[in-house]
Amino acid sequence: MSQALITALQNPALYPHPVDGFQVIETHISWVLLTGPFAYKIKKPVNFGFLDFTSLQARQHFCHEELRLNQRLAPDLYLQVLPISGSVEAPQLGNTTAPAFEYALQMRQFPQSQLLGEMHARGELGSAHIDDLAEQIAQFHQHAPQVPASHVLGTPDAVMEPVLQNFEQIRPLLDDAADLHQLEALEQWAHCSFTRLRPLLAERKAQGFIRECHGDIHLGNATLLDGRVALFDCIEFNEPFRLIDVISDSAFLAMDLEARGLKSLARRFVNRWLELTGDYAALDLLNFYKAYRALVRAKVSLFGLAHAQDDEQRDAILAEYRRYAALAEDYSAIPSRFLAITHGVSAVGKSHVSMRLVEELGAIRLRSDIERKRLFGEQGQADQGQLNAGIYGKDASLATYLRLHELAGAALRAGFPVVLDATYLKLEQRSAACRVAEACGVPFLILDCQAPDALLASRLQSRQQEAQDPSDATLAVVQAQQASRDPLSEAEQPNRRLIDTQDDQSLDALIGALRQHLPGL
Repeated sequence: MSQALITALQNPALYPHPVDGFQVIETHISWVLLTGPFAYKIKKPVNFGFLDFTSLQARQHFCHEELRLNQRLAPDLYLQVLPISGSVEAPQLGNTTAPAFEYALQMRQFPQSQLLGEMHARGELGSAHIDDLAEQIAQFHQHAPQVPASHVLGTPDAVMEPVLQNFEQIRPLLDDAADLHQLEALEQWAHCSFTRLRPLLAERKAQGFIRECHGDIHLGNATLLDGRVALFDCIEFNEPFRLIDVISDSAFLAMDLEARGLKSLARRFVNRWLELTGDYAALDLLNFYKAYRALVRAKVSLFGLAHAQDDEQRDAILAEYRRYAALAEDYSAIPSRFLAITHGVSAVGKSHVSMRLVEELGAIRLRSDIERKRLFGEQGQADQGQLNAGIYGKDASLATYLRLHELAGAALRAGFPVVLDATYLKLEQRSAACRVAEACGVPFLILDCQAPDALLASRLQSRQQEAQDPSDATLAVVQAQQASRDPLSEAEQPNRRLIDTQDDQSLDALIGALRQHLPGL
């Protein structure tokens, strides 16, 4: 019946708008009928356990749920739910006076070529798209409804249940000894990680980080729409897949980017999401959730073995499984860590240097300009950009650096290298950062950033014109910084690495040296 309906709906006379032609996209749970200006999605009457669309009432309900949930992130893409009445052979679309025998979700149609996954395949995906995604996702997570504390979803045991299910469902599908040995090691790591993380998982639940999320964030579910990135197709059919920790939601995209070979963009996304949300406590859970997401993808690939028609298809499926299993194994590896601080006046290029360490080495970047304003909000607007006044006064700066060092210690203990993006012009500030590195048993680096005065003035002017940078520094502030800075002491020289911010080769040399001395970066 449903296939006959899809055929009957390919009649231009049924639609109150011009039709450019018909194209049908079929998945295991739906048909999507493309008409040119609009797409119409109809759910299949199927039951896969994790979803049940077998009744008309369920299909109507989940059409409305899909509309409600996706309008949170893509209101211009998801338009309305339309009843289908009449008969299968002679359907009517949108007639609200006749009894409906099916429902369709009307969406604005967009070119498949604009999907971010397709853009990546063409080499067109860039950092601006990832920044846009990070900003939308961070804002979405901060405003998403919290799951009530009394709800079972989000409790530690509920979080671990699908993690263990992965191993139970994967093991019977493998027969290679090396694959089984790897799976056993991953399962042991998952158990050990869960034991260590259980108190944090319970704390996250109590603090309201289990929210009504998207549940399926990857490049295949994001597109360019009117010049902006739009995230669509969230999970509407299964609450346990959607009512999750916000870091689990974000971990899916980070894993997807890394699986596509886009490590630098994954690291950029995670850092931007953290900067915007301030949820650095979630770092302890990031690799746990990324490994879980990678094994979900690995498991789904293995399900294709049941339909493999020859050895070539079987080998391709196993190769895909092993690619995701290897990614999960990477997340379980013992990390290499360091603590680096930038050193230099405002506008010298510290943020460019720190972002390179993020993208190339997987560092977590903590920026004084952002954490200062997170601590103090927009207090002292009239004093912003003035040295030793308002939120830039001595007490506020002391509190800002203390916060940076607290966050750095937590990120290091979570297994990540860290770069602190701040001026660090005072010896006491640098000494305090060094003590954090010593307490965590990691190498400590002072990235001494330098650039000509003329370049500083030019960068400050550009910042003020663009009004996009979190720094409030002016030329007068820079001059005051230069006059009051503490020079690097003789004892600090072994940790100093000179960076000419006009010359990327000096930064490339530093990154190369760190990779050589800290395997795994």
